[in-house]
Amino acid sequence: MHKILIVEDEENLNKILQDYLLHYGFEPVSAYTGSEGLHIWRQENLDMILLDLNLPDMDGLDLLREVRKKDQLPVIMISARIDEVERLIGLELGADDYIPKPFSPREVVARVKAVLRRLNRPATRTDRLYLGQLQIDPRGHTASVAGKTLDLTPSEFHLLGQLISEPDRAFTRVELLESTQGSRFEGYERTIDIHIKNIRQKLRALDPDTVYIRTVFGVGYRAGFAKK
Repeated sequence: MHKILIVEDEENLNKILQDYLLHYGFEPVSAYTGSEGLHIWRQENLDMILLDLNLPDMDGLDLLREVRKKDQLPVIMISARIDEVERLIGLELGADDYIPKPFSPREVVARVKAVLRRLNRPATRTDRLYLGQLQIDPRGHTASVAGKTLDLTPSEFHLLGQLISEPDRAFTRVELLESTQGSRFEGYERTIDIHIKNIRQKLRALDPDTVYIRTVFGVGYRAGFAKK
Protein backbone atom coordinates (compact mmCIF):
# COMPACT_ATOMS: atom_id res chain seq x y z
CA MET A 1 0.00 0.00 0.00
CA HIS A 2 1.49 3.32 -1.08
CA LYS A 3 1.69 5.96 1.64
CA ILE A 4 0.64 9.41 0.40
CA LEU A 5 1.18 12.58 2.45
CA ILE A 6 -1.53 15.21 1.92
CA VAL A 7 -0.33 18.71 2.89
CA GLU A 8 -3.53 20.74 2.67
CA ASP A 9 -4.84 23.25 5.23
CA GLU A 10 -8.49 23.16 4.08
CA GLU A 11 -9.92 20.53 6.42
CA ASN A 12 -12.85 19.50 4.23
CA LEU A 13 -10.68 19.12 1.13
CA ASN A 14 -8.02 17.27 3.10
CA LYS A 15 -10.67 14.85 4.37
CA ILE A 16 -12.12 14.33 0.87
CA LEU A 17 -8.66 13.50 -0.50
CA GLN A 18 -8.07 11.12 2.42
CA ASP A 19 -11.35 9.31 1.73
CA TYR A 20 -10.74 8.98 -2.02
CA LEU A 21 -7.15 7.78 -1.63
CA LEU A 22 -8.20 5.28 1.03
CA HIS A 23 -11.03 4.03 -1.19
CA TYR A 24 -8.60 3.39 -4.06
CA GLY A 25 -6.18 1.42 -1.93
CA PHE A 26 -3.70 4.07 -0.77
CA GLU A 27 -2.62 4.90 2.78
CA PRO A 28 -3.19 8.65 3.29
CA VAL A 29 -1.34 10.67 5.92
CA SER A 30 -2.46 14.24 6.53
CA ALA A 31 -0.77 17.50 7.47
CA TYR A 32 -2.47 20.88 7.73
CA THR A 33 0.62 23.11 7.87
CA GLY A 34 3.96 23.17 6.12
CA SER A 35 5.93 22.53 9.30
CA GLU A 36 3.74 19.54 10.11
CA GLY A 37 4.25 18.26 6.57
CA LEU A 38 8.04 18.57 6.86
CA HIS A 39 7.98 16.73 10.19
CA ILE A 40 5.99 13.84 8.73
CA TRP A 41 8.23 13.71 5.66
CA ARG A 42 11.31 13.40 7.88
CA GLN A 43 9.74 10.70 10.05
CA GLU A 44 7.70 8.58 7.64
CA ASN A 45 8.63 6.39 4.71
CA LEU A 46 6.46 8.08 2.09
CA ASP A 47 5.73 7.23 -1.54
CA MET A 48 4.38 10.62 -2.60
CA ILE A 49 3.40 14.09 -1.41
CA LEU A 50 0.27 15.97 -2.50
CA LEU A 51 1.30 19.53 -1.75
CA ASP A 52 -0.93 22.60 -1.53
CA LEU A 53 1.05 25.76 -2.27
CA ASN A 54 -1.09 28.02 -0.05
CA LEU A 55 -0.24 26.97 3.49
CA PRO A 56 -0.83 29.04 6.62
CA ASP A 57 2.76 28.98 7.90
CA MET A 58 4.92 28.79 4.76
CA ASP A 59 4.83 28.84 1.00
CA GLY A 60 4.42 25.35 -0.41
CA LEU A 61 7.27 26.07 -2.83
CA ASP A 62 9.59 26.48 0.18
CA LEU A 63 8.49 23.09 1.47
CA LEU A 64 9.20 21.61 -1.96
CA ARG A 65 12.68 23.16 -1.91
CA GLU A 66 13.42 21.49 1.43
CA VAL A 67 12.23 18.11 0.21
CA ARG A 68 14.24 18.30 -3.00
CA LYS A 69 17.46 18.98 -1.09
CA LYS A 70 17.44 15.36 0.11
CA ASP A 71 14.63 13.43 -1.55
CA GLN A 72 13.43 12.66 -5.08
CA LEU A 73 10.10 11.11 -4.10
CA PRO A 74 7.16 12.15 -6.32
CA VAL A 75 5.48 15.47 -5.50
CA ILE A 76 2.23 16.69 -7.06
CA MET A 77 1.35 20.34 -6.47
CA ILE A 78 -2.28 21.30 -5.85
CA SER A 79 -3.21 24.96 -5.71
CA ALA A 80 -5.77 27.63 -6.47
CA ARG A 81 -2.98 29.86 -7.78
CA ILE A 82 -3.43 30.59 -11.46
CA ASP A 83 -0.09 32.34 -12.02
CA GLU A 84 1.75 30.37 -14.69
CA VAL A 85 5.10 31.60 -13.36
CA GLU A 86 4.51 29.94 -9.99
CA ARG A 87 3.45 26.73 -11.71
CA LEU A 88 6.67 26.74 -13.72
CA ILE A 89 8.75 27.51 -10.62
CA GLY A 90 7.26 24.47 -8.92
CA LEU A 91 8.09 22.26 -11.90
CA GLU A 92 11.60 23.70 -12.04
CA LEU A 93 12.05 22.84 -8.37
CA GLY A 94 11.27 19.22 -9.24
CA ALA A 95 7.51 18.75 -8.86
CA ASP A 96 6.20 15.90 -10.99
CA ASP A 97 2.82 17.39 -11.78
CA TYR A 98 0.47 20.30 -11.05
CA ILE A 99 -3.27 20.15 -10.43
CA PRO A 100 -5.16 23.48 -10.29
CA LYS A 101 -8.10 24.01 -7.96
CA PRO A 102 -10.96 23.38 -8.21
CA PHE A 103 -10.44 19.78 -9.23
CA SER A 104 -12.19 16.45 -9.19
CA PRO A 105 -10.86 14.09 -6.49
CA ARG A 106 -11.00 11.32 -9.09
CA GLU A 107 -8.61 13.33 -11.27
CA VAL A 108 -6.21 13.60 -8.34
CA VAL A 109 -6.34 9.83 -7.86
CA ALA A 110 -5.73 9.35 -11.61
CA ARG A 111 -2.69 11.63 -11.49
CA VAL A 112 -1.36 9.85 -8.41
CA LYS A 113 -1.72 6.50 -10.14
CA ALA A 114 -0.02 7.82 -13.28
CA VAL A 115 3.04 9.09 -11.40
CA LEU A 116 3.36 5.95 -9.29
CA ARG A 117 2.92 3.79 -12.38
CA ARG A 118 6.03 5.41 -13.85
CA LEU A 119 7.92 4.78 -10.64
CA ASN A 120 6.84 1.16 -10.30
CA ARG A 121 6.45 0.25 -13.96
CA PRO A 122 8.23 -3.05 -14.71
CA ALA A 123 11.22 -2.47 -16.95
CA THR A 124 10.35 -3.26 -20.56
CA ARG A 125 13.98 -4.14 -21.08
CA THR A 126 16.50 -5.57 -18.65
CA ASP A 127 19.66 -4.37 -20.37
CA ARG A 128 21.19 -1.05 -19.46
CA LEU A 129 21.05 1.96 -21.74
CA TYR A 130 24.17 3.90 -22.64
CA LEU A 131 24.89 7.22 -24.30
CA GLY A 132 28.46 8.42 -23.92
CA GLN A 133 29.22 8.35 -20.20
CA LEU A 134 25.53 8.29 -19.35
CA GLN A 135 24.20 4.96 -18.12
CA ILE A 136 20.61 4.07 -17.23
CA ASP A 137 19.53 0.88 -15.50
CA PRO A 138 15.76 0.49 -16.09
CA ARG A 139 15.47 -2.54 -13.79
CA GLY A 140 17.30 -0.93 -10.89
CA HIS A 141 15.81 2.52 -11.63
CA THR A 142 19.25 4.14 -11.37
CA ALA A 143 21.20 6.51 -13.59
CA SER A 144 24.82 7.66 -13.57
CA VAL A 145 27.23 9.83 -15.52
CA ALA A 146 30.91 8.86 -15.53
CA GLY A 147 30.23 6.62 -12.54
CA LYS A 148 28.58 9.43 -10.54
CA THR A 149 24.96 9.04 -9.45
CA LEU A 150 22.44 11.12 -11.37
CA ASP A 151 19.59 11.98 -8.99
CA LEU A 152 16.34 12.17 -10.96
CA THR A 153 12.70 12.45 -10.02
CA PRO A 154 10.44 9.66 -11.35
CA SER A 155 9.25 11.91 -14.18
CA GLU A 156 12.79 12.89 -15.11
CA PHE A 157 14.00 9.28 -15.03
CA HIS A 158 11.19 8.14 -17.28
CA LEU A 159 11.70 10.97 -19.76
CA LEU A 160 15.46 10.45 -20.00
CA GLY A 161 15.02 6.69 -20.39
CA GLN A 162 12.43 7.27 -23.12
CA LEU A 163 14.81 9.51 -25.08
CA ILE A 164 17.89 7.30 -24.64
CA SER A 165 16.00 4.15 -25.63
CA GLU A 166 15.58 5.56 -29.16
CA PRO A 167 18.45 8.01 -29.61
CA ASP A 168 17.77 8.67 -33.30
CA ARG A 169 14.11 9.45 -32.82
CA ALA A 170 12.71 12.95 -32.37
CA PHE A 171 9.88 12.85 -29.81
CA THR A 172 7.17 15.50 -29.85
CA ARG A 173 6.19 17.15 -26.59
CA VAL A 174 2.76 15.56 -26.81
CA GLU A 175 4.31 12.09 -27.17
CA LEU A 176 6.53 12.68 -24.16
CA LEU A 177 3.65 14.13 -22.15
CA GLU A 178 1.40 11.15 -22.88
CA SER A 179 4.24 8.73 -22.14
CA THR A 180 5.03 10.47 -18.87
CA GLN A 181 1.50 11.00 -17.55
CA GLY A 182 -0.24 8.02 -19.09
CA SER A 183 -2.61 10.42 -20.82
CA ARG A 184 -2.58 14.09 -21.77
CA PHE A 185 -4.90 15.24 -18.97
CA GLU A 186 -5.05 18.97 -19.67
CA GLY A 187 -2.16 18.67 -22.11
CA TYR A 188 0.16 21.11 -20.38
CA GLU A 189 3.07 20.58 -22.78
CA ARG A 190 5.26 23.22 -21.11
CA THR A 191 5.69 20.68 -18.31
CA ILE A 192 7.94 18.66 -20.61
CA ASP A 193 10.14 21.69 -21.32
CA ILE A 194 10.70 22.23 -17.60
CA HIS A 195 11.50 18.57 -16.94
CA ILE A 196 13.99 18.57 -19.84
CA LYS A 197 15.57 21.76 -18.50
CA ASN A 198 16.01 20.14 -15.09
CA ILE A 199 17.51 16.98 -16.61
CA ARG A 200 19.98 19.03 -18.66
CA GLN A 201 21.08 20.96 -15.57
CA LYS A 202 21.71 17.75 -13.64
CA LEU A 203 23.63 16.21 -16.54
CA ARG A 204 25.67 19.40 -16.97
CA ALA A 205 26.62 19.38 -13.29
CA LEU A 206 28.23 15.94 -13.68
CA ASP A 207 29.51 16.23 -17.25
CA PRO A 208 29.73 19.91 -18.28
CA ASP A 209 31.50 19.22 -21.59
CA THR A 210 28.85 16.97 -23.13
CA VAL A 211 25.41 17.48 -24.66
CA TYR A 212 23.02 14.55 -24.14
CA ILE A 213 19.65 16.02 -25.14
CA ARG A 214 19.09 18.03 -28.30
CA THR A 215 16.16 20.28 -29.12
CA VAL A 216 14.46 19.53 -32.42
CA PHE A 217 12.94 22.89 -33.25
CA GLY A 218 9.29 22.77 -34.16
CA VAL A 219 9.07 19.16 -32.97
CA GLY A 220 10.44 18.38 -29.49
CA TYR A 221 13.54 16.57 -28.28
CA ARG A 222 15.86 13.68 -29.06
CA ALA A 223 18.85 12.11 -27.36
CA GLY A 224 22.15 13.13 -28.84
CA PHE A 225 25.72 12.72 -27.65
CA ALA A 226 28.22 15.43 -28.57
CA LYS A 227 31.20 17.11 -26.98
CA LYS A 228 31.04 20.88 -26.69
